[in-house]
Amino acid sequence: MSTAARNLTLEHFQWIDGHADVWKIFRDPQALATVVRGLVEPFRREGITAVCGIESRGFLLGAAAAIELGVGFVPVRKQAGLFPGGKVTRQTAPDYRGNRHELRLQRASLTPVDRVLMVDDWIETGSQATAVRSMLDECGSQWGGCGVIVDQASDHCRLALGVRGIVSATELPACRPSHGCAGEDQGR
Repeated sequence: MSTAARNLTLEHFQWIDGHADVWKIFRDPQALATVVRGLVEPFRREGITAVCGIESRGFLLGAAAAIELGVGFVPVRKQAGLFPGGKVTRQTAPDYRGNRHELRLQRASLTPVDRVLMVDDWIETGSQATAVRSMLDECGSQWGGCGVIVDQASDHCRLALGVRGIVSATELPACRPSHGCAGEDQGR
């Protein structure tokens, strides 16, 4: 993984009111461009034909990653919201907060010749990525892997989903009580 992307991620990462925050990366054009390159770097020779991202940070990162790779972007939406046409839907397993989400993908946006990279800011349980992979399978498309800024997945999840992270959660600075952290629960 890119050393420059790793360093800029760590430089721009912060805790706000006990929550992990990567939004400063988006505000710095050099950091954003470097992080996006870092997300796609491990997948450049994987024959990726599309990048998908889950609403909301996954939309921003996914679209930028698609441009970086010279391929199209496939949005994955949560719950309600305008999304015309036939859809593939999945209910996720519980996420790190215990929440389940209904994810939606436009069926016509993928074909059996597509090899899709999923991009997101953080992975922990892999519940959303697993649901997206299942939707891709239903469309006949191939899973190309998962690029994330912060990897907090288990070894099993990382291997099963082909996760490549710019930094691991263990590399992040500790959340100090002065940032409003409560015990071990340092939710995003």
